[in-house]
Amino acid sequence: MSSAAQGARARARIEVTAAIKDEARRQLAAEGAAKLSLRAVARELGMVSSALYRYFPSRDDLLTALIIDAYDSLGEAAEAAHDAVADAAPVRRWSAVCEAARVWALGHPHEYALIYGSPVPGYKAPQTTVPAAARVGLLLIRIVRDAHQGQGLTAPPLPAELRAEAERMTAALAPDLPPEVVAVLVASWAELYGLIGFELFGQFRRVVEDREPFFRHAVTRLAGGVGLV
Repeated sequence: MSSAAQGARARARIEVTAAIKDEARRQLAAEGAAKLSLRAVARELGMVSSALYRYFPSRDDLLTALIIDAYDSLGEAAEAAHDAVADAAPVRRWSAVCEAARVWALGHPHEYALIYGSPVPGYKAPQTTVPAAARVGLLLIRIVRDAHQGQGLTAPPLPAELRAEAERMTAALAPDLPPEVVAVLVASWAELYGLIGFELFGQFRRVVEDREPFFRHAVTRLAGGVGLV
């Protein structure tokens, strides 16, 4: 086969793969991840199921591709926001990353639900999703690390019963940071997505109305919690 033919085939595969994922995202928005069906995707695209299986052998393979895409899209948004203020103080960088995550989630509610909503019955995410899923967390660690190596951190106290677990997390995630900081950093990472999820899924209705300034205030408090001055 000529190189031109190989190139055309590769481009066609990329286009069909993109079309499959676009239709799958449409179905996620309409029906939710639990009802995602390869047969339904194939039907909407005018494909026979056997043809679609050459691109995604199972529903779980398609879900994994969508999950990685969502995490990467979120990570890219957070990294772009951080790069725009890379020379600013750590608290400003932290806030920029958190605010970008919120904006991305509000603009991609169904993809956010896929990665941070209810687990899909019968689906277990493989290790291949981990690098994409870690992008925002690693960026927050980087900001805290820079502060620790620069102006320093105000490390919060650590309860004695949490010491062993904090040291385990530190060894796994950021060996160059104090365990006191890592324990709060992991909690802050979870609280960030809790804030976003409460807004996105309606738990703030009739509780928090002016949500953007509330969110900024909350993530600034999270920054203070990890010791950013």
